[in-house]
Amino acid sequence: MASINLIEAFQDFKEAENIDRPTMMKVVEDVFKTLLRKKYTSDDNFDVIVNAEKGDLEIIRRRMIVEDGQVEDPLAQVAYSDAVKIEPDFEVGEELYEEIDLLDFGRRAILAAKQTLASRISDLKKNVLAKKYGDRVGDIISAEVYQVWKKEILLLDEEGNELILPKSEQIPQDYFKKGENIRAVVKKVDMKNNSPVIILSRTSPDFLAKLLEIEVPEIFDGLIVIKKIVRDPGERAKVAVESFDDRIDPVGACVGMKGSRIHGIVRELKNENIDVINWTSNIQLLIQRSLTPAKITSMELDNEGKHANVYLKPDQVSLAIGRRGVNIKLATELTGYELDVYRDKEGEEEDEFDIDLEEFSDEIETWIIDELKRVGCDTGRSVLNLTPEELERRTDLEKETIADVRRILKEEFEKE
Repeated sequence: MASINLIEAFQDFKEAENIDRPTMMKVVEDVFKTLLRKKYTSDDNFDVIVNAEKGDLEIIRRRMIVEDGQVEDPLAQVAYSDAVKIEPDFEVGEELYEEIDLLDFGRRAILAAKQTLASRISDLKKNVLAKKYGDRVGDIISAEVYQVWKKEILLLDEEGNELILPKSEQIPQDYFKKGENIRAVVKKVDMKNNSPVIILSRTSPDFLAKLLEIEVPEIFDGLIVIKKIVRDPGERAKVAVESFDDRIDPVGACVGMKGSRIHGIVRELKNENIDVINWTSNIQLLIQRSLTPAKITSMELDNEGKHANVYLKPDQVSLAIGRRGVNIKLATELTGYELDVYRDKEGEEEDEFDIDLEEFSDEIETWIIDELKRVGCDTGRSVLNLTPEELERRTDLEKETIADVRRILKEEFEKE
């Protein structure tokens, strides 16, 4: 039987499991019908029979048997005298089925057909991959780290497809080693040199949204909806949620008993602080909630200019602003309002000049501030209100350290 072995080509098809058999058969048929058109100018009277299991194919030529001298179309008809040479029992009016020996096409034509087939298979694989991940944009996937470079990480999914996690899409504290499994969200599918490039992200708000959906069944079931997420990856995130069921507390459901639901997400995001707040259409209340953990005293709102002046007690100002201004930046993104923070002028004189200890972090070491906070001294005024002897007795700080701290704080209040 004249045939051409295509086991390698069919093996490529089998590896690309998402390419269905009808598509495979159609591609092979198209490739060899092109070969037939080049040799015979038409493929109308030829059948390409593909055997996917064995990895071979046959080409059958169909012609009608006519009287000698009556052949008008050599492609579709054959003279009776030529037909009986093949099979003596043939009669005029019957169809002659003849198998074509593919070697008759010549080695070059067969090689070209194989190359075309391989190219078509490669294109199909690319299309299948692009569609697969195009449909999964916004979904979390798990993949294995294959190669770590300076600007990006190459990962492999369970099917061996290559995925890219750029440095810009990694949390600053992320550190991965080859062979490690990591989770990320599919951000987009780019086409580069006609090949799909799947870009993953761990900094996208979608990543946090999907992690919440996994951990909080009420979000997955649609009882709680995430209205908006803003993030400073690895530092802080704010999530506004709303419940469609009055019996469900959306914030409590997301945080879980003793933080059980949120802790896993915080670990995944490298200890990123996550503030979950109740969404409201009342913009004043939304601004108040968005500046958590700070507590607002009063507010001046300009709805037309989308601007708000927020007044807080002195010890709350640094909390509202946050480290490196992250808290107020995220609150601005969440609410859509430009926020300016001021110390509240009303109230007792000593409150007016109180300052959060965190504002002295450039002069006082962090461990000292933490030790003072441990005994309830969160502000400069609260430290100065205690005697050096009281501070020495209540903390593990030495006399010289306490003296230095009090000197720094006094100098700052004298400037005020």
